[in-house]
Amino acid sequence: MAIKTANFIDPFDSAQERGVAGVFGMWVFIAVVAMIFLACILGYLVVRFDQPPGREWMPEGTPGLPPALLLSTAVLLISSYTMQMAVRAARFNRQTQLRYAMGATLGLALLFLAVQALAWKELWTRHVTIESGLYAWTFYVLTGVHALHVIGGIPPMVQVFRRSMEGRYTPTNFTGVVLCAMYWHALDVIWIVLYATLWICSALAV
Repeated sequence: MAIKTANFIDPFDSAQERGVAGVFGMWVFIAVVAMIFLACILGYLVVRFDQPPGREWMPEGTPGLPPALLLSTAVLLISSYTMQMAVRAARFNRQTQLRYAMGATLGLALLFLAVQALAWKELWTRHVTIESGLYAWTFYVLTGVHALHVIGGIPPMVQVFRRSMEGRYTPTNFTGVVLCAMYWHALDVIWIVLYATLWICSALAV
């Protein structure tokens, strides 16, 4: 039966049931996010390969993708690894490793955003603005939408890190770490697909 207190009624009988519901909810949320990015990528491809005659995708002299994106990709991949380390540490009750892994993931997430900002700045200083054409517009929009989702993942990650510092997670109750990892891995996969799409389309324009 549901757990009741004076101010709250918990519809779940145990923390385990609550965790299962949380994981299911996260899968639904990830599916929604994936559909958003899929629609954005498909729209990008339609715009890229359906240019009317005489309209250039990348005007002559427009630089390709900033090299900083390679660094940000590497940072995001490493952050997925440290995030998975955190899940494993929580599962086996390695509290110190959990704290370090969550702290490293949080730091890498912030570094990813900083490198993305540098990539934007690199194009901006070369006079490639969002008004420079469809290539620039779609680049800023797609990378910007992904960055917003990364920013949205920072507060939950901070919360999980704070709770890990307090020793709140145990081998039987670490759903918060799992949910954080699910979202973060999803953003990683989405970025790989997004970056590959941008790179291929840019290379074909050269």
